[in-house]
Amino acid sequence: MLRVSASTTDTDIDLNAINGDTDSAAVGITYGPELVRFAQSFALRDDELAQHRQALLDIAGPDVLVDAAGVAANFQRMTRIADSIGIPVDDMQADVGQAVRQELNLTRFASAQNTLNQQA
Repeated sequence: MLRVSASTTDTDIDLNAINGDTDSAAVGITYGPELVRFAQSFALRDDELAQHRQALLDIAGPDVLVDAAGVAANFQRMTRIADSIGIPVDDMQADVGQAVRQELNLTRFASAQNTLNQQA
């Protein structure tokens, strides 16, 4: 979705941001590094969450922080539900999906075993 959105708006991005690369997140994404740090801390529930939340608030303001927290919470909910009942990602054979999975090495995650035809 990020790739299509960036293409639609003629925005250069580096998909490696999805894997937590903060330098990549700085490419074409406003507050990208801070958003990545916040999202990673949120997903990992690590001890640096408060620090990254404050950094995002300081640089981006309360509206962006609230939106980011809402998106992160909703994503956690949706993926946990999908993983727990074994819902596969849509159309695993689509060329764009295979290319992105291969580029980002997404099959390295344990949850990839819940997806049918996961080979890229």
